[in-house]
Amino acid sequence: MKPLIGISCCTKLFGTFGMANHAASDTYIRATDTLVGGVPVLVPANGKRADIDTLVRRLDGFMFTGSRSNVAPDEYDGPPHPEGTPEDAARDAVTLRLIRAAVAANVPVLAICRGLQEFNVAMGGSLHQRLQDLPGRMDHATPMQPNPRIRQGKAHHVRLAAGSWLHRLAGSTTLAVNSLHNQGIDRLAPALVAEAWAPDGTIEAIRAPLQSFAVGVQWHPEYDHDTDEVSRGIFRAFGQAVRARQRILAAAE
Repeated sequence: MKPLIGISCCTKLFGTFGMANHAASDTYIRATDTLVGGVPVLVPANGKRADIDTLVRRLDGFMFTGSRSNVAPDEYDGPPHPEGTPEDAARDAVTLRLIRAAVAANVPVLAICRGLQEFNVAMGGSLHQRLQDLPGRMDHATPMQPNPRIRQGKAHHVRLAAGSWLHRLAGSTTLAVNSLHNQGIDRLAPALVAEAWAPDGTIEAIRAPLQSFAVGVQWHPEYDHDTDEVSRGIFRAFGQAVRARQRILAAAE
């Protein structure tokens, strides 16, 4: 039986009357279908109503997705966002609790872009709100280009920690990645380790070393897994971890 992969949703306003919907990009669904080998299950941004215990018991892995919205600064004792910064409090109320519960239960986690930021905050870390405003930092934001090849293309290299999970996966200590974010890690959570850094020192990948698979990347491997072997490898490794957990649970029954 294929594993069930929970994919975090954002609150989005759609339609003529701007009704609230729960949405996740098709890129995560396709990666789950084709590379993870699982059944995608959308996890709504239903705030405090979310039944976290049931989600962790029923689902076999979790993918925490990217988004235009920022993690609310009161979740990590940060200063208020500048006016007009998009937030999604209902998503925060689900994902931060769900990450903590999934890690505690050793359910595999793959966190991407905003998902990495949520992973760090959920485990006790903090964020910079606008990296481009910090002295000596690059502009990591999405290039405002209608052409997706430019908007989602490789933007810079990251340095991979020698001997790290990503180093072993990539077979190299450097990796070219895309860059579509404003927020970034400030204080790394105590239970996490950094595995990759941008040229300006921004942490670009994290991992919970005591878990079977709990990985976060700041870039978007779902955008180029058709052409990039490392991007494919990230999703395949997540799928392998999910199926390994399935086998362990089945053997224990």
